[in-house]
Amino acid sequence: MSLEFSKKLAGHETPIPGVVLYDLPVHGDNRGWFKENWQREKMVALGLPDFRPVQNNISYNEKAGTTRGIHAEPWDKFISVATGRIFGAWVDLREGPSFGAVFTAELDASQAIFIPRGVGNAFQTLEDNTAYTYLVNDHWSADAQGQYTFLNLADETSAIKWPIPLDRAELSDKDRAHPRMADVASMPAKKILVVGADGQLGKALRAQYDGDTTVEFAGRGEFDLTNADAFANRNWKNYSTIVNAAAYTAVDAAESEEGRAAAWAINVTALAKLARTAVAQDLTLVHVSSDYVFDGSREDHDEDEPLTPLGVYGQTKAAGDAVVSVVPRHYIVRTSWVIGEGNNFVRTMAKLARNGVKPSVVNDQMGRLSFTEDIAAFIRHLLEGRADYGTYNFSNDGPAKSWADIAGDVYEHSGAARGDVTGITTAEYFKDKAAAPRPLLSALNLAKARSTGFDVADAGERLATYLKLENDKA
Repeated sequence: MSLEFSKKLAGHETPIPGVVLYDLPVHGDNRGWFKENWQREKMVALGLPDFRPVQNNISYNEKAGTTRGIHAEPWDKFISVATGRIFGAWVDLREGPSFGAVFTAELDASQAIFIPRGVGNAFQTLEDNTAYTYLVNDHWSADAQGQYTFLNLADETSAIKWPIPLDRAELSDKDRAHPRMADVASMPAKKILVVGADGQLGKALRAQYDGDTTVEFAGRGEFDLTNADAFANRNWKNYSTIVNAAAYTAVDAAESEEGRAAAWAINVTALAKLARTAVAQDLTLVHVSSDYVFDGSREDHDEDEPLTPLGVYGQTKAAGDAVVSVVPRHYIVRTSWVIGEGNNFVRTMAKLARNGVKPSVVNDQMGRLSFTEDIAAFIRHLLEGRADYGTYNFSNDGPAKSWADIAGDVYEHSGAARGDVTGITTAEYFKDKAAAPRPLLSALNLAKARSTGFDVADAGERLATYLKLENDKA
């Protein structure tokens, strides 16, 4: 036989991003040959996306010169040859800078190629009785054909050099009639869906992705997590990622009967629906967690610390972390003391300072502020840098401070006296109030976040900038 028996499994990059050509080991003897056509574990180790095929298709071609394409479907393909030999041609028809890139290669049974969604695929058989097989990660349907992108096999821009001229090849009438490159509508990229887009973090994510048409923002009016129809009525095939910026954050109200039900409904039950969707549709899920998942007994919290929540809010956030952790592609961004566009501690203190109020502020809870612009930038960094999936602590950097210390900083930046802020213990402050228990030590270890190459901004510097803008507005 002509196939080599001793080839080693290897992947080769091509001029089209995401298109990878593989050499497949073929083992043969006097009886014929055998190969592992698709071996998930080995191929993922070589860098192939874990694309989870659901359908296997075979195209049998009786004559040499049979030519099919150029078709770009809304799913990924893993293509190989069972018998015979082909000339394959691939053209990037995805929206973006690589639109129009071309790659061609001859394939026999000892090769395979991975073709991402939106890359146009075509082949010409070089031998009679050629069987061409491909795995896809979505089921074919008549509705899906409306999302195809087509390119003419004779397109002058891509200038594919077919071994057998097209005027002597076997083509379908449909393939002859496809448009030239100038008339092709490129296939849009899959989108990132941000839910909870009207909150503090949602607004920061809007600013972070301003002008990026691949990101879709949904407030409660556009996507109500508690409404089952919101999930059923969305075509999840058009998305790659869900960023969950929605949460029930009324820490003290969560201790009431009504608040407890609402906290569990949003922070756990609705999140479980998002997680189920992410698993079913093979999406990446980004979820924002809280320092309240810890009891505050350690001075420095790392990602591996066991969850020990104190109150209802913390319990729902811990349960949410457990739910998200089972999603194969997930990022849990655990943060603390969030400050952004909306009502928050810093704004309250700045207003009190301008009005000459001398407040008593808790001085035995220690932590760091987390500014939403930096949380949003870190989420984008994780996604675009393809960081390892898992949990990442994130806050701004600098020494841990008490709420009273931060209030003093706010007063100074606002032109008031630091001494106008009086420290008080948590127990004293909440003595006559219905309040949730709070972790006293909330400083998060940032080593893992830094290991991704993200430059974590200093909390004090961010506070100064934030207050300058706030005071200029006042």
